[in-house]
Amino acid sequence: MNKNYTADQRFDKIDFTISPLSFGDFEQCQFSHCNFNGVDLNDFNFINCEFMECNLSLAQINGTTFQDVNFENCKMVGFNLEACNKFGLKVKFNHCVLNNSSFYEVQLPKSHFKDCALENVDFAYADFSQAYFENCNLKNAIFDQTNLEKANLTSSYNFSINPTQNKIKNAKFSRENCLGLLDIFNVKIE
Repeated sequence: MNKNYTADQRFDKIDFTISPLSFGDFEQCQFSHCNFNGVDLNDFNFINCEFMECNLSLAQINGTTFQDVNFENCKMVGFNLEACNKFGLKVKFNHCVLNNSSFYEVQLPKSHFKDCALENVDFAYADFSQAYFENCNLKNAIFDQTNLEKANLTSSYNFSINPTQNKIKNAKFSRENCLGLLDIFNVKIE
């Protein structure tokens, strides 16, 4: 299938569940208030793009490329980044709802999540070294064999991270949230 190439274009208030996005490569494009809920984006390429106030919940992203892509105020429930193209993967999330999503085995060192809902997200076997989780809700997030070395979680909350099953050397936690590192030991702190 031939791919279209689109650059420097703004897509505003488009419901792609009704009017499908043309298959192709998108570079330096902005998507604002668009609906991608459950849309097939398999093998699309997004390079230096911005998604603002879009619904990307359950979007199909098998083999999809996200290079230098920013997501701002987006609803992304069930967003399975583990299925995307890992080559050059670089994303940033600000005020996004990523509940029930998967980052399983994803390599995103130095990534940035700000004011995000990350409930029930799978971070197992992923690399988030030097990542910054700023004011994020990590309730029931799965951390198993996750690299969090030098990551900053000082302002995040509701996480439970087993220090014996994850790499947390030089990671930053606050006094208030470090209790999430002790859950595995089943101790009571009063």
